[in-house]
Amino acid sequence: MMSPAPAAPTSVDDVIAALAAENYVADRRLATSVFLALTLKRPLFVEGEPGVGKTELAKALARALQALLLRVQCYEGLDVAQTAYEWNVARQMMEIRLAEAAHDVGDAASRERLAKSLYARSMLIERPLLRALTQAHSPVLLIDELDRADEPFDAFLLEVLAENQLTIPEFGTVKAAPDAAPIVVITSNRTREIHDALKRRCLYHWVDYPDLERELEIVRIRAPGASERLAAQVVAFVQRMRTLDLFKAPGIAETIDWSNALVALNAISLAPDNVRDTLGVLLKHRDDIAKMQGGDVSKLLAELQATARGEAPHAAPADAR
Repeated sequence: MMSPAPAAPTSVDDVIAALAAENYVADRRLATSVFLALTLKRPLFVEGEPGVGKTELAKALARALQALLLRVQCYEGLDVAQTAYEWNVARQMMEIRLAEAAHDVGDAASRERLAKSLYARSMLIERPLLRALTQAHSPVLLIDELDRADEPFDAFLLEVLAENQLTIPEFGTVKAAPDAAPIVVITSNRTREIHDALKRRCLYHWVDYPDLERELEIVRIRAPGASERLAAQVVAFVQRMRTLDLFKAPGIAETIDWSNALVALNAISLAPDNVRDTLGVLLKHRDDIAKMQGGDVSKLLAELQATARGEAPHAAPADAR
């Protein structure tokens, strides 16, 4: 017997707690946006640099709500067949051949019956957008990296976002049940501007890099093998690195990966050698790695040592956040 789904959050604090239970550390502004999206039943549009936790937010929310997660991963050339639906052409052809073999296409009435059967509900292959509208319980629909899709796809989404429905020319309109409308999270890395008509249908939130204390809390959760000293040094180093003129500053995902990589190498603290040897975990562009290896590693480590005097920074107590 399946356990009942958890009650929907009734406050911003409930959202923070629910996400924290799924190892997602949300600040109050983000939690407020999530709460309002759930309460007002509006899509949530989140933008930010890659690696700041936009996609993970949708995953954590689905786990917290014990909801089905449906994901549309956007890319150039994305079309209806990959995202919404397509007709089962092989089955349609079989129906035509069976009708022809039975000589059941000789009159207008027979042909009309065949045409209706070819575009019946059973002939539809559901993709994520259509599946999101046909569930008995509200799923979480993640439309990930919308900025990578072509601009016409923004317009295609408007009906789903505004009306919780999808019109299929050959079949009709499929609409979600009022109490089972999808919870929509749209992410963008802002490589292009998303159409204003789509943004107006959503609540908007910019996901920024976390401050030192929140990032340290995230590393404690997602890289539990790191000592307190190593975690504090990693976070302080990455925070300072983001102030440099890099092509792509490391995100939270890279901070977590780097922490786990250093743990795998049995590092107990940052040193010039282990930092230089693992820069490929933290940075993804050759010029950025060359810049750091050219002297910035030693400079940043020296600054951290001078600032911290060998002591790890302390995060604020949990009840103060």
